[in-house]
Amino acid sequence: MDAQGRGRAGDNNVDPADQWVFDPNTGNYELRLDHAGQAPARPADRKTAGSRRAAGKPGDDTDTRPLPTQRARGDESGDADERPGGRASRRSAGSRAAAAAGPASRRKRKPKKSGKQKALYWTAGVVGFVLVAGCGGAFYLYQQLNGNISKVDVGVENDAVSDGPVNVLIIGTDARSGKGNSGYGDAGSVGHADTTILMHIAKDRSNATALSIPRDMITDIPSCPTKQKDGSTKNIPGERGVRFNTSLGQEGRDPGCTWRTVEKLTGLKINHFMMADFNAVKSLSTAVDGVEVCAGKDLNDPKSHLKLKAGRHIVKGEQALAFVRTRHAIGFGSDLDRIKMQQQFLSSLIRKLKSSAFSSPGKLYDVSQAATKALTVDTGIGSANKLLDFGTDLKKVDIDKVTFATVPVLDNPDDPATVILNKTAADPLFAMVRADHALAKGKKGKGKKSAPAKKAPPEQVRVDVTNGGGPIGSAQETVDWLQNTKAAKLSTNAGNAPAKLAATRLEYAPDQADQAATLADWMGLPKSALKKSSQNAGDRVPMKLTLGKDFKAPGSPIEAPTETPDGVQNVNADDKNVCAK
Repeated sequence: MDAQGRGRAGDNNVDPADQWVFDPNTGNYELRLDHAGQAPARPADRKTAGSRRAAGKPGDDTDTRPLPTQRARGDESGDADERPGGRASRRSAGSRAAAAAGPASRRKRKPKKSGKQKALYWTAGVVGFVLVAGCGGAFYLYQQLNGNISKVDVGVENDAVSDGPVNVLIIGTDARSGKGNSGYGDAGSVGHADTTILMHIAKDRSNATALSIPRDMITDIPSCPTKQKDGSTKNIPGERGVRFNTSLGQEGRDPGCTWRTVEKLTGLKINHFMMADFNAVKSLSTAVDGVEVCAGKDLNDPKSHLKLKAGRHIVKGEQALAFVRTRHAIGFGSDLDRIKMQQQFLSSLIRKLKSSAFSSPGKLYDVSQAATKALTVDTGIGSANKLLDFGTDLKKVDIDKVTFATVPVLDNPDDPATVILNKTAADPLFAMVRADHALAKGKKGKGKKSAPAKKAPPEQVRVDVTNGGGPIGSAQETVDWLQNTKAAKLSTNAGNAPAKLAATRLEYAPDQADQAATLADWMGLPKSALKKSSQNAGDRVPMKLTLGKDFKAPGSPIEAPTETPDGVQNVNADDKNVCAK
């Protein structure tokens, strides 16, 4: 199957969900990693969707396999040694030498992997999101439970509470942190960003948007400083054109690297991060006495061991974990379909927490224990008092104003196991979130409609374009876009503007109003950008478009849209009618 689920190839590759076996003696599903159940080693250059999972330990559900264009680099990306021999073989020669010479050599030899050594990495992300969006009332117990909380210094010290909008990065990882998780993951790794949700809370706390970022999306990872155990700071070099999930763990990257990658991708400044470990889904769903989910058809996934009849069900523990793991029984069977399952589960869990999870001190304590044992945060919210203030501020958002969305992607024509950003839909989506505009419950938003202005045909749009603050080359790039994409052949590059402008401006005459309406629609210009003169210009006089500092690229709207862009999957957290199909 390609990265979005169509035409799957390589079905013989092992999905971690495929290795869970029901034990009739315990009544639970257990992950079997015995040699008899392991998949054979796969060629490093195999180009199938199945190869998107790491060629490391059988059962891994993360993919740090080098892309086809990276494979010639050898150990540059840190992936060359990812073979079925184990995680230790992943380290570069330099890191192995350092481990032998430095303090790391005092670490004990890792014990042989047990049957519960692996779980789906997504489970880690749920706790942080729930703490932010659903259970502010639990934070007073952090005084008692403060010892459960781990923190990482990512080199950014933001106040716990901000007067402006808040962006919280929720990371699901395979890090083996927190009590009760010693049987999972790799003790020598901080994990990979296999599930990432960026939650944006509007400045006035009127709405929140949670953006799921596909793990197999190709992106650029910027260089990032990371704190070392000895207190020093090591700068990890950036990479271009790699999987998003390698922004954490790979090459020693910490959550601050994922933080910086998401900022570069979305243009949103992150305030805090929350990272959680394996037992989040099982422990939290059990602590709230189960979470209601909906199946739009009979679901029977032999690989995740999920069996549900069509209709509504209460799931908890192992069954809840199976629900968020499954993908083969729904949609195209892709990771993008699994994201939809996760969003349905999270929405329902938040509703449960809001409605009844804190009906008694005992229940509140159970949920708080489950959450804090799984939680790692940045230093800005790394204490009980800070978390209390943080949660109290964010719980102001009503649940019907919380919307999940998935960053829109397209199949990667160069590698069917990955996806690429759909900029046409993603750019206006990111602009919409940056402007605090709420995503609608349905496909379209509820922005105010204005009477449509008369628009000129493309061949009549005459405009001189100057660059007054946009990126270098923006004027020519815009002219090329207008001529080749919009068929506006009368557009001209007029060079640099005489002065820099903070905001893009379109100057036009009354007799050019129809041309201005067409251009403003193409460029996504707000009304404040339109400057009409008092006298007519005549037939052959061009309008003047000056690109300001707010200009990003042609086709990227200057004004944030008020309607959810086409191609953006989204669901409201208060929608009880979402069913897996």
